[in-house]
Amino acid sequence: MKSASRSASSPLFNSVTAGAPPVGGISKRSFDILVALAALILLSPIFLLIMALVKYTDGGSIFYGHRRIGYNGTTFRCLKFRTMAENGDALLQQYFEENPEALEEWRATRKLQDDPRVTVLGTVLRKLSLDELPQLINILKGEMSIVGPRPVVDEELELYEASAVYYLRSRPGLTGLWQVSGRNDVSYAARIAFDTHYVRNWSLTRDLVIVVRT
Repeated sequence: MKSASRSASSPLFNSVTAGAPPVGGISKRSFDILVALAALILLSPIFLLIMALVKYTDGGSIFYGHRRIGYNGTTFRCLKFRTMAENGDALLQQYFEENPEALEEWRATRKLQDDPRVTVLGTVLRKLSLDELPQLINILKGEMSIVGPRPVVDEELELYEASAVYYLRSRPGLTGLWQVSGRNDVSYAARIAFDTHYVRNWSLTRDLVIVVRT
């Protein structure tokens, strides 16, 4: 993660994030803890059921933790229920070799409409956004927030350019303005604009509205 260190230590980023608490401060953090705890308790039967289904469909690992960039450039493992085959990287590389147009789609959006790595169960979990339930644990640990910018990897943060300072001022969110504003139907540039607008105009009321819309 060498480039992540460069991003986090650049003068531009430090001038905005150094010494400042994450956007929303204590009120947002209190909201995060209360909602995450309540959600884990209420959804525990679904949580346990999904754990069993993921484990017994192909015998692989239940959770997947992908390294993402958080507040002030720190890195953390963003948890999800595993929705991809264990050999997903090899499958993706083979798919790009056989479908060059898919590689262009990936470069433009960092997503694929038809991702060869996703399992049958994973497709269902993703459609219902249930694969992201383990991120409630990230929220309790203070690595994420209920509402915030979508967690990004280092290569994506570079696409934010000057707007990265706004991303780094906040904890990434389980949901956010992008998710309730079209998600896969908007460009990556629009996603960056949504994240920037959210951070610059944060309020607890806006968070509540986004949670309800989610």
